[in-house]
Amino acid sequence: MPGHVILIVRSWPRLSQTFILDEVLAMERRGRELTIVSLAHSGEHRRQPQVDKVRAPVHFLDSVGSWARWSRITDHAHVLTAAPMRYVTTLLYVLANPGLSRGYTTCSAIRCFGHAVVVAALALRLRRSGARAPHVHAHFAHDPALVGMFTRRLTGMPFSFTAHARDLYQIPSAGLVARAAAADAVVTCCQVNADYIAKTVPDAVRPPVRVIHHGVELDRFTPTLRAPGRCLTLVSVGRLVEKKGFADLLRACAALAESGSRFRCEIYGDGPLRRQLTELSAELGLGELVSFRGERDRDEIAHALARTDVFVLTPCVTDDGDRDGIPNVLVEAMACAIPVVTTATGGVPELVRSGENGLIAEPGEVDGIAAHLAALAADPALRRRLGESGRKTVESEYDVEAAALALEAIFDPRTPIAAEVAP
Repeated sequence: MPGHVILIVRSWPRLSQTFILDEVLAMERRGRELTIVSLAHSGEHRRQPQVDKVRAPVHFLDSVGSWARWSRITDHAHVLTAAPMRYVTTLLYVLANPGLSRGYTTCSAIRCFGHAVVVAALALRLRRSGARAPHVHAHFAHDPALVGMFTRRLTGMPFSFTAHARDLYQIPSAGLVARAAAADAVVTCCQVNADYIAKTVPDAVRPPVRVIHHGVELDRFTPTLRAPGRCLTLVSVGRLVEKKGFADLLRACAALAESGSRFRCEIYGDGPLRRQLTELSAELGLGELVSFRGERDRDEIAHALARTDVFVLTPCVTDDGDRDGIPNVLVEAMACAIPVVTTATGGVPELVRSGENGLIAEPGEVDGIAAHLAALAADPALRRRLGESGRKTVESEYDVEAAALALEAIFDPRTPIAAEVAP
């Protein structure tokens, strides 16, 4: 069994990052010893209730005060004393390469170095306490992976990272190449991301790239019997940001209403576009047909899905390259045997095969989205067939326990990793 895993994340706990929470809990169920290092507190008031089940200690690197400053000074002294040459060469490397923190980042390279020193000191303490071969794994290719990369240089410990969406596409190519070249393996959630990594990182320095789908807890998200009603219930879940395509969903709802379909649409989530979207809903005359329900935790979303006829999510690629990989909420809806309508963005077509286990339109194609919704509104048998097929897809390809098992291979140095694996 592999040793202790130090998991670096950007912030903790994040309401929207259920995939990380699920991954942690699944690994802990399998007996994995973890320590979570968060670059910052999330600052969110609402959190998933399952966070309380996490056994791993959490270290926050944005702590302030005299004790925090003294602790960082002693960590620098510890790492410098343990490996003076590694410390000096890493610091010189960071000073010579400030561009590693360009693009979608919030920390400078030198600040990431400071974070890496804290992680390195933690790893050294774990090793002294008897933990076998600590492995450093970072979630997200921007700041967390850069911290992991510097930790690798400071300690020589094995390092890997998971690339998701914006963090992958919005850092400069040179930065991605440097991070990947320092890693023992790169994990990503969909094949389209793996293809991008393969295209961007030269063969000579590219480590094994593994596609590991974010799984869901199949005993939490389960099918429920929904009797057909005269009014269709549509549900959508996501942060109210441009890449989620909620403006297209509202326009599709307006077209659906104009066609005479009876429905109501509930949108769960919050974000910077809430006011703009509520105003657009009013302009389109949607009135009580669309309601914005705000942020909800996992249990509340599961309750909403239990009374949903159709789940709809219409993501797109923004002008600056931001996009989704495979949205977890799509997987959760399909696990509940709910038919889904979505768009062909990022890794979505790897999950949803149009006409087989859901319906897909092109991003921004409002008429196509509306047509799919109308088809499902008119055909309960189609809803049932697509929903049942979606559940089977999740059972065979998106089980969180299988994802945790695949991650163990990444963390175990005894396990050979294939160069690239299709989902």
